[in-house]
Amino acid sequence: MLYLAPLPSSVFCPTNHAATGEEATLNKACITCHEVNVFYRENHAVQDLCLDIGHNEVIALIGPSGCGKTTFLRCLNRMNDPIDGCRVSGKILINGQDIYHKDTDVVPLRARVGMVFQKPNPFPKSIYENVAFGPRIHGLARNPADLDEIVETSLRRAGLWDEVKDGLNEQGTSLSGGQQQRLCIARALAVNPEVILMDEPCSALDPIATAVIEQLVNELRQFYSIVIVTHSLSQAARVSQRVAHFHLGRVVEVGATPDMFLNPRHPLTVDFITGCFG
Repeated sequence: MLYLAPLPSSVFCPTNHAATGEEATLNKACITCHEVNVFYRENHAVQDLCLDIGHNEVIALIGPSGCGKTTFLRCLNRMNDPIDGCRVSGKILINGQDIYHKDTDVVPLRARVGMVFQKPNPFPKSIYENVAFGPRIHGLARNPADLDEIVETSLRRAGLWDEVKDGLNEQGTSLSGGQQQRLCIARALAVNPEVILMDEPCSALDPIATAVIEQLVNELRQFYSIVIVTHSLSQAARVSQRVAHFHLGRVVEVGATPDMFLNPRHPLTVDFITGCFG
């Protein structure tokens, strides 16, 4: 049986239409996406996407492989920019800032919008240096004591401090897979982001490590907005407050997690949830 977390009524969104700027402010949307399209040369990968993401909510993106989930996720911190032939249109606002405006600097943007990938990718450095790297280059620590505090706080929030506090000089790559993923989460938290993006963060982990990461996601929601791509419907049910179902580059349905799994409205969502395709 799937565990469905209680959903605050303030984050319920029965449609996939984004609010206007004024409505987004009233609804305290952290991210507002309007008519977002992504092209890889002639391939129209994401089509006319409209979606609001609230403060302190976890929204899960589900759908068949190749339906545009990760492409959209990477739009939120402009990680598609270096891809030759990739073009993004429409508007994405994060706390009111148009992140595709010509004057937007992507370096601070990627600090504000942290990313956790499918496979753990710690730097070939010590545990301490993995977490301290971002605060150093962004000038977030005034002195070594400040840096120590940032490292400890980030590791605590990632649920890793008690396991590594006596071995901070050990290589990050010496940790287990689940610990490495939490180290990568701590690294993202260290630069004080507003949003955390997770692209199938548990796909390379065993069930025990997966449960730890899922518990961590539930705890981090009180501090951040989290967007998670997952192929596991049970994981989406456990960690999210809302779910967006993608199909062939479009968002066909967005809703509260219990409603999406127990009473989906769109026939494509019904087919996907029940395993008829995908």
